[in-house]
Parts: sequence; C-alpha cells; structure tokens
Amino acid sequence: MSTPDEEKPKGERRRGDFLGISAIAAGLLSGLASEKLSQSLESGGWIKVAGWSLTIVFFVIWAVYNAPVVRRKYRNWRTGAAVTSTPSELRAAAEEAEQWLVALGSEAGGLAAAEWFEQNEPRLRYVLASEKPVAAAADDLARICDALDAWYVRQRQPEDLLELSDYLLTVAEGCGRQDLEELATARGATAYRLLGELDTAIARIGISANVAPSRRGHSRTAAALDTRRQVELALVHLARADAAPAGNERDEAVAHARSRLDDARLSRPGPDLAADVAISINLAIVQLYQQDAEGALDLLKPAAARAAAAGDRSAQAHAFELIGVAAWMLKRRDEAVKWWGRAEHHYSEIDEREGQGRCLQHLGSAAVVAGDREGGCRLLKQSGVLRSFESPLLAQYLEAGTRSVAAPPEPAPRGRGVVGWLRRTIELWRLR
Repeated sequence: MSTPDEEKPKGERRRGDFLGISAIAAGLLSGLASEKLSQSLESGGWIKVAGWSLTIVFFVIWAVYNAPVVRRKYRNWRTGAAVTSTPSELRAAAEEAEQWLVALGSEAGGLAAAEWFEQNEPRLRYVLASEKPVAAAADDLARICDALDAWYVRQRQPEDLLELSDYLLTVAEGCGRQDLEELATARGATAYRLLGELDTAIARIGISANVAPSRRGHSRTAAALDTRRQVELALVHLARADAAPAGNERDEAVAHARSRLDDARLSRPGPDLAADVAISINLAIVQLYQQDAEGALDLLKPAAARAAAAGDRSAQAHAFELIGVAAWMLKRRDEAVKWWGRAEHHYSEIDEREGQGRCLQHLGSAAVVAGDREGGCRLLKQSGVLRSFESPLLAQYLEAGTRSVAAPPEPAPRGRGVVGWLRRTIELWRLR
C-alpha cells in the first residue's frame, strides 16, 4: 500500500525536498555568519560581507523558485476557490463536471445538477484559468468546457459561451488538436447566433467544417460534429426567418432550416436517442413556423415519449410546451393550457427557470384572454421574475390585465406574428 508521500507527483516531492534543504542551508548559513561575525571585526569585515551576500543570493533564488506556488496560494485564498495543481485533481474536477452534466435536465437529478452548476461554475472557471493548456490536460479541460457549454446555453449567457469557445480554441491550437478546434469553432457559432450576429455565426460554422475535412466520415466524433453544425445552421436560418419580411425571403429561410435538419438526421452517428429528440423538436418548430400545427404534433408527441424513455425531463418539457403552442394554434385552448401546465411542472422540477417562465407567460396570457385578469396577472408577474430578459409580449398582457383595455386576441398571433412569437418565447432546441 502506498503512503500519501508516495502518491504525490514527483514535482511536488521535489519541491518539498528543496524546501527542506533550503531550511537546513539557511540555518547553516545563518550559523556560519554569526560564528564568523566576531572574526570579521578584526579582519576587515570581508567574512561578514561574504556571509550576508551568500544569504541574500540564496534567498533570492529561493523566492524566485517558489514564487508561482506563493502566487497560486494567494489567489486561492482571495477567491476561495479550489486549486487544481495536479493531474489527478484536474481529472477529478473534469469527471465531477461530466457527471453533473449528464444529470442536468434529467428526471433523476436535474434539480441537484442545476444547484451544483450555480455553486460550482466560478470554481470550474478558475480551474480553466489556472491550468496550462498542455496536451496532457487537453481532454480534461475539454470535458469541463463541455459542462459549462451546456450550462451557459441553458442560462442564455452567450458572452460567457463565446469566452469559453475562445478558451477551448486556444487549448486546441496550443496542443495541435484539430478535433477540439473543430468543436470550439462550432460552439463559437452558437454564441454568435444567440448574440444575434448571424453572419458571423455562419462564418464560424464554415470554418469548423473546414478544420479537418480528411476526418469526415471516419469517426463517430466527426459525424456527431457534422450533425451539430447542421442543427446550428438550421437555427441560424430560423433566426433569419424571424428578421425577414413576410413573403418569399422568410419562406426560403424556413425551407433552408428544414433542409439542414433533414441532413442532420442523416448524418447523425448511428442510433442516437438524444440527437433524434433534438432534431424532431426542431423540425416541429419549423412546422409551427409554416402554420402546420397538425404536422408539428405528429413530431412532438413521439419526441416527448422518446425523451421520457431517455429520462430527459428538459426535452420532454420542451416538447410539452410546443404541443401546447400547436394546440392553441388549432383553437384547442383548454388542451393548450393543460400541456403548458405539465411543461411548467416539469421545468420547475429541474429548476429550468427560463422554460418555467415561458410557460407561466403562456398560462398567464391565456388566462387574460379568458377574462381572468387577476389570475393572469399573477402568473405573468411570476414569469417576469424568472425570465432572463424583458418580454414585450408579457408586458403587453400585463397592461391588458391591469387596465381597462382590450386584451390582445391570443398568446400566439397568426400570420407574420407567429414567427416572432416563436422566436422570442421558445428557445430553439439544439444538440449539446
């Protein structure tokens, strides 16, 4: 059985040995200086000068050698974060983040995972900042980035997502890892899409596809990345549809989105339940953009069942929310309210506040339309607390509920308005 000293990395043992030798040497030098001090009074002082000079030189060397450790401990003390100073500690942090990533949005541990990410996101960022992007650490750093990527998308934090993408790109370039470079660039596209910079997002997707074309079709990783790019392109086209005027330009953007999602379904690496659910939900969103609510239901109900089988409560809640949208478009308002209630309950169980806030907005606006102004306003105010940004539609319904004014005709306007409504109220589902 190995002792704790034997389990320490060689670098740490050497540093400890050096500190021990330093202490002994410092004592000897101090003793020598004090012993020779009386002689120096009668010998011109040269022994005293030599002794002090050696002591000062030794101290400077010791201070320079140990400065990184001192600086690291000081930063740790100031931030209260854990320092990942050994490969084993970095590996442990990566494995912990990966385990909570699997639980994020799940039926079993979604709430606990959300709480863990809220508490540990600063620590994970500190781990990334304190580690050198060397080849030996690249995979573990990438695993931490995977976890933070999912968290930032869920929390709608595109600036942090872009910063994380740039960090992973630095690691990839420093280690010569084309696979990580490809992934980092694709993540940058997601960040730019969420920031509304659609041209830059498309450029990043193209760069990602050209990083390592020789790998295409030769691995599951390459196929998975290609699927991700196709889904991201579809989301960019749907964002373009929202910005386009009614007519051919908007219809063309939606058609491009459908084409990219069809390609994504073909390129996914073998049977992949999570990817299939994500693609189906996005195809249903395309159907809703095209005013085909029945077609959307044909995709959403099987997607909800597959998400339940996979234990993905987040995807299941998203499918329920969209089923409610489709039901409302079909004038089945009681059914829509039922689905939105189920979706809100699922979102609350995994602490996905943005989704919960959207559903409360749906329910509140539906209540206002039905004449229950007091109940509707109560739900809308709860939604405003949970939402990460101000919703013009929510403000419109709150005004309708608190004043003697006519309520807007329905939560999901028809025609041109449905595109913007979908874009603003439903975060388009994507692959992690």
